[in-house]
Amino acid sequence: MAKEECISQWHKARDTSTVRNRKVFPSPEQTHQSLIAPASNSNKRGDDAPSSNGSSADFSARRRVDPSNKLLLVVVTGLSFATRLYKITEPPHVCWDETHFGKMGSYYINRTFFFDVHPPLGKMLIALAGYTTGYNGTFPFVKPGDKYEHHNYWGMRGFCAVLGSFLPVFAFLIVQELSRSATAAAITATLLLFDTGCITISQYILLDPILMFFIMAAVLSMVKFNQQSYRPFTASWWLWLVLCGAGLAGALGVKFVGLFVILLVGLNTVGDLWRILGDLSLSLMDIAKHFLARVVGLILLPLFLYVTIFAVHFVLLNKSGPGDGFFSSTFQSRLIGNNLYNASMPEYLAYGSSITVKNLRIAGGYLHSHWHLYPEGVGAKQQQVTAYLHKDHNNVWLVRKPVNETQSGTPDLVRHGDVIRLEHKETTRNLHSHLHQAPLTKKHFQVTGYGINGTGDTNDLWQVEVCGGRKGDLVKVLRSKVRFLHKATGCVLYSSGKTLPKWGWEQVEVTCSPYMKETPSSQWNIEDHVNPRLPNISISLLKPNFLEILLESHIVMIRGNSGLKPKDNEMNSKPWHWPINYQGLRFSGVNETEYRVYLLGNPVVWWINLASLGLYLIMVAAASLVIRRGIALQQKRLEDSGVLWGGGGLLLLGWLLHYLPFYVMGRVLYYHHYFPAMLFSSMLTGVTLDILLRNADLLLCQPYSDWLQRGGQMVLLFTVLYR
Repeated sequence: MAKEECISQWHKARDTSTVRNRKVFPSPEQTHQSLIAPASNSNKRGDDAPSSNGSSADFSARRRVDPSNKLLLVVVTGLSFATRLYKITEPPHVCWDETHFGKMGSYYINRTFFFDVHPPLGKMLIALAGYTTGYNGTFPFVKPGDKYEHHNYWGMRGFCAVLGSFLPVFAFLIVQELSRSATAAAITATLLLFDTGCITISQYILLDPILMFFIMAAVLSMVKFNQQSYRPFTASWWLWLVLCGAGLAGALGVKFVGLFVILLVGLNTVGDLWRILGDLSLSLMDIAKHFLARVVGLILLPLFLYVTIFAVHFVLLNKSGPGDGFFSSTFQSRLIGNNLYNASMPEYLAYGSSITVKNLRIAGGYLHSHWHLYPEGVGAKQQQVTAYLHKDHNNVWLVRKPVNETQSGTPDLVRHGDVIRLEHKETTRNLHSHLHQAPLTKKHFQVTGYGINGTGDTNDLWQVEVCGGRKGDLVKVLRSKVRFLHKATGCVLYSSGKTLPKWGWEQVEVTCSPYMKETPSSQWNIEDHVNPRLPNISISLLKPNFLEILLESHIVMIRGNSGLKPKDNEMNSKPWHWPINYQGLRFSGVNETEYRVYLLGNPVVWWINLASLGLYLIMVAAASLVIRRGIALQQKRLEDSGVLWGGGGLLLLGWLLHYLPFYVMGRVLYYHHYFPAMLFSSMLTGVTLDILLRNADLLLCQPYSDWLQRGGQMVLLFTVLYR
């Protein structure tokens, strides 16, 4: 009997298939819009008058929250905070990149300028957390393993852990909104709650939990905003739009990878506007209002907040510090304690002046020489010329005409196209180049100091070229970008960025490059300028304005980011390593007896996520094929197909945008770069597994399908909890 009943249920579920009635059933693209724009679902309209974007009656009925869902959210929140804040002070020493970000927090507290390749918001928030919890900014953060001792560091770690604790909560709410299923949300939250990688990366003074907080906040706000589309321009509609914009500004203000979530929100917005454009019940004025509202909330507001972050950053860091040398001389002139601060000097370069010449590449250094010679076998055995990263009396050069002439009265000014000699003030040797190979960059020519007391040969002559200038243009101190072209060989003075061996005092190699392309490595500017026969002007008149220093900061950050190299004995990785949890990162491991921390995700969680990506694609393909063939489906199946296409598609896009770009990045990569993508992967897993288990009745009849569903959920829970 039971067997016959089971068979009858099976056939009953399949009897409704009618291949020819294809017009009745929506395409997958139409089905998924019930998630992206839920109010557009028009087949449940009721008697309520629809708003400009759909039926409010249908949506309000669907929005009722089950009290058990609230209880589940409370449990998720409690577990998340408990797992992240547990033993937050251990180990009591510096772990991994706390060396950098803890130190940068100290710089903010002391108002000391520094350089970092990331935007400033994350470090400012770390500093604020430390300052408000009693940290005074005196711990040096020299290297991993240094004991914190009496210094108050728990506030900075606690702040990062609190933000990291919101990630499972946000993921729960996002999946619940997209899938309309508490089970899917619970699966997602479970994956993130008990993932050792997510817990570990949230417990230390790092930018990652702050970045992921803003990413998830922006995505949650975007999803909530989409759900408000049935009542546009109301207070809640504006609230979620503004919060989404603020989340985007926060994500980009912490790291440049925040651009990925901006792209995600941007693509979603384009789709949303395209749907609105096709709504014939809206006038062109209504469509224009929707467009302008999104411009304000998702472009102008984030841009304003992002610029404000930098404005606060520049106001706070007003003292000279270790970051000065990475920036231009005009930038340095605004920093208290820098030798250019409130200084005065002649405005235009002239013959007879004493100058320092600074290279414009990051850490390019000052043109420098000293009494030491190149060793035997390294080009000509002449005086070394290098680039030195610090202020020094050996950085000073005299500007001479090709032939020594006695000048009286006002000296002649140096112009674009002039041929000059640069005489090293301390050793009286001329800046010189010839066809010998450079020490490290073998395709370049060697640069030396040659001659004595200004006498030398034709290889001492250099033509001044003002970048973007014309013949006769004056060379402006601090502001002009200048190149020095060697007259005899046609090469250009160049700072390679390579560090010389011990014989070169580990200073930076200077060469003469035969490649004439303008790059920061071949561009220089005049920084210090002394000439008693010229009138001085205050350097404050040359200080850059806010937009100029904002632009320069971004150029320096982007160059620095692309030039990052792995540290000694540090494990970098490749993007294909990350989804399979191939290898992690050592956070702490000073010796055999010390507290050891290793960043590695829960293998079960990460492998389930990886398998679910493939499973999701199979399920979407199957659902699309069934709908395209016009096979009749129950309403529940259609809704599940909509969730797969809409919510699942959005999460898959988020994963792709936060993962694939790393394959084309030239900088060094680490395991922790995958964690934002891992959040999207976990949310997609929750949606996929929930729909799979809820459709178990396609394989088994009642009650066996229910048993399979409950059993699958329990197996998943206990598998994730397994260590």
